[in-house]
Amino acid sequence: MKISTYNFLTSMAIKGVKVGYPLKLTINKKNVVECEFNPVFIEKLLPKLDWSAVYGAAQVAECEDIPQAQPDNIADNEALLQKLHHLLFEIDVLEGQLECPETGRVFPITDGIPNMLLNEDEV
Repeated sequence: MKISTYNFLTSMAIKGVKVGYPLKLTINKKNVVECEFNPVFIEKLLPKLDWSAVYGAAQVAECEDIPQAQPDNIADNEALLQKLHHLLFEIDVLEGQLECPETGRVFPITDGIPNMLLNEDEV
């Protein structure tokens, strides 16, 4: 699972959950797969990202160069765009879990695939 995918996942489908975001990410095994850097794509993706979730994922993924607050001039900072590219698209979470912030329900990540299927009594 790419960190870019993680930024859009929520557990709102669980009965009684109001927000379900951001999920708490735990990484047990990750892989780094290099891919072509496209600064324009990163810039266009920025408005769709929740920066606090990006920052939290960066801490868990040990990418500590991501600032806690989104800088105003981020489009002009190619070094930061490259770090975001690395975090969002080159880190592949192979094993770990996602946890609902409201219920504590754990969704396992196995072979890079988050299993977010709910039991019948949870919907």
